Amino acid sequence: MLPECRTECVPFPIPKFSMDESDIDGFMDKLKTFHEQFRDCFSRSEPWENLFRYLSGQFSGLERKSIEPMALHVEGGDVRCMQRFISDAVWNDDKILKRHHENISEEMGDKDGVLIFDESGFVKKGDDSAGVSRQYCGSIGKVENCQVGVFAAYASRHGYTLIDDQLFIPQKWFEDSHKERREKCCFPGDISFKTKPQIAAEMFRKIRDDEILPFKYVAADSVYTNGEGFLDAVENIPGVVYFLAIPSDTLFWFHEPVVTEKQFKHKGVIRSRMVVNKKEKIPVRVDNFAKDLKDYFWYRRTVAEGTKGPIDYKFTKRRVTLCKKGMPDRNVWLIIRRTLGKDTEYSFFISNAPRSTKLSTFVWLSGIRWAIEQCFEETKTELGMDHYEVRKYGGWHHHILTCMLAHFFLWHLKIRLGEKITSHYAVAA
Repeated sequence: MLPECRTECVPFPIPKFSMDESDIDGFMDKLKTFHEQFRDCFSRSEPWENLFRYLSGQFSGLERKSIEPMALHVEGGDVRCMQRFISDAVWNDDKILKRHHENISEEMGDKDGVLIFDESGFVKKGDDSAGVSRQYCGSIGKVENCQVGVFAAYASRHGYTLIDDQLFIPQKWFEDSHKERREKCCFPGDISFKTKPQIAAEMFRKIRDDEILPFKYVAADSVYTNGEGFLDAVENIPGVVYFLAIPSDTLFWFHEPVVTEKQFKHKGVIRSRMVVNKKEKIPVRVDNFAKDLKDYFWYRRTVAEGTKGPIDYKFTKRRVTLCKKGMPDRNVWLIIRRTLGKDTEYSFFISNAPRSTKLSTFVWLSGIRWAIEQCFEETKTELGMDHYEVRKYGGWHHHILTCMLAHFFLWHLKIRLGEKITSHYAVAA
């Protein structure tokens, strides 16, 4: 269950998602109405009909929600047909995603909405699934043979849901040694290696350019901050406030250092470059600064109300100048959060929020990534997002897309119809 931010925190609390054990009257009729709006996203009726069967299987009480058990469970299901539907059928993915965003905007849209970027791992056996590799898998907290997806979520005072996805393809998959695997997994011809920050930046620009989902805030993990592309993409949009995690070894100055021009000779040619004045103090690591900071400068705040009571941390904030390759970079807020108790753990964030921003806003933003974490937990535990057995690049994306649609549909029922959502959806066999 998502801990609900305290109501006095600004600008809004994230609502809880009810998962009651009661059935919903007319659930299948409502699902058919929801499914109807995607009819023109397929060139033929068969794949559109299989979309309904696939969604029905995801809402079933099956323990394993991979294609075969779902196809055998739902009315009219055929294993091979549903396998072709996910991996090989032609979908108008862009049209489906646009309609998905339009629905989210209508149900959850808010001028103070938040875009959240994060990743989720899917443990896999073997080497044949698209993009599979030994890499860090956040869902289990260690390096494992897995696939990793980069995701974007949307959160507002009305709810939270996933809005975009892309499979991260490790660089070795683009080497000649993996050519045969790329062909078997039906990689698009124009695909190329992109880092996770580059993928997130691409997602962000597409969401911004479409102008469908209103938002004010952007949050992301340090993986996306400490790389090329993403921070610049977000910072270039006027009025958008970012709150981004940073690594513990990030360097900064308390005051912007003086930079001077230094001349030097290179191969007989006089050249110049900008350098930090020698009289300036050396930059400080954020973790060293946090550990040395006296208790007087820390403020205890409640981030959320958990199932076992308030979730409290201590916070402090400073205006600083970041150091990048030995030179002053951007002027930002540095926000540090630390746990209570003896085994202190620190988290570090930066933000471009206005100077007048109160600590309570940063406290609220420090907990906002719970929304995307809940999206992962709910789609995996309730909708079988990690039960798939497809190997092709397109099949992975289609499966994830149906999970996104299914998760939003439950929020649709909660928001528009005021129904109690059940964890056992009583879908007819």
